[in-house]
Amino acid sequence: MSRFLSPRFAALEAYTPGEQPRDQQYIKLNTNESPYPPSREVLERLDADEINRLNLYPDPQGKVLKEKLAKLYGVAGENIFLSNGSDDILNFAFMAFCDGERGAVFPEISYGFYPVYADLYQIPHEKIPLMEDFTINYKDYCGVHKMVVIANPNAPTGMELPLWEVEEIVKTNPDQVVLIDEAYVDFGGASAVGLVKHYPNLLVSMTFSKSRSMAGARLGFAIASKEIIEDLEKIKFSTNPYNINRLTLAAGEAAVDSDGYYQENAKKIMATREQTIDVLKALDFQVLNSKANFIFAKNDKIDGAVFYEELKKRGILVRHFEKEKIRDFVRITIGTPEQMTVFLQKTQEILAKR
Repeated sequence: MSRFLSPRFAALEAYTPGEQPRDQQYIKLNTNESPYPPSREVLERLDADEINRLNLYPDPQGKVLKEKLAKLYGVAGENIFLSNGSDDILNFAFMAFCDGERGAVFPEISYGFYPVYADLYQIPHEKIPLMEDFTINYKDYCGVHKMVVIANPNAPTGMELPLWEVEEIVKTNPDQVVLIDEAYVDFGGASAVGLVKHYPNLLVSMTFSKSRSMAGARLGFAIASKEIIEDLEKIKFSTNPYNINRLTLAAGEAAVDSDGYYQENAKKIMATREQTIDVLKALDFQVLNSKANFIFAKNDKIDGAVFYEELKKRGILVRHFEKEKIRDFVRITIGTPEQMTVFLQKTQEILAKR
């Protein structure tokens, strides 16, 4: 810590992103990116004419993209908030809806940014343990009268909370925002967007990074009541009103226009996921029931950290976490069938030497 940093941030532990190595070519199965490129419509939209307009500020409201998303999800434009990646939504939500008196609760094992934001804004928070089978007990979040933040499907487990349980959480916390982070919902999960019309305290966060192949573009969006969206817009326009650049807005519009392409890719990823799970189970792996574009797996024959290192030596990156409850597991992003074939071959090779 430098002598210039405010003492209130001295104990802050920053979020650690997945590896993005440049030292060699890897099969990257560590950061939950899509293995498929953006649609043809996106590539065509980002032409010389669009680039030539970079001298002009983007639309701070993102009206065209909001209208397209509203139509796609069956809501009104006033129910859409656009952000620089869905992390911005999380950031603004902790900033806007919590304080020293109004805390937050979220699962102990979940997306690593939740406790970082809570610490950043010095918000009292509770990390609720998962059940022994790594599922979330929805009753732990009912009537807590704090902001509830749940990734559904959860990360890094990939497991889903049923929609009726999500509704119970929302229903029993009417005086607080319930944020459902649906970064991975397009890979077989059930979205809570339909509940927004009935519950003004529900905030659903989504991203273009996973199913829409735009992790490098940094684009996220939220769907919520007009009241919540206005709160988020107030924070946005008090920090960085031009937080989404022109090219990203254009790419987002084209991505929504070609939604069918991304739905087909999601189906491919789900099929590859199930095929990979079948092979891993035959190799005596325990694999959690995933509704995401990744799987969480362990094998009693090999330590999670060792498995990660052995795969890395062989040119494959997966994600390993040091938390005690999950250190035996690795998180494996689903790539193309060809990439997963190589992963499975290398896995068999590693296990054969144990």
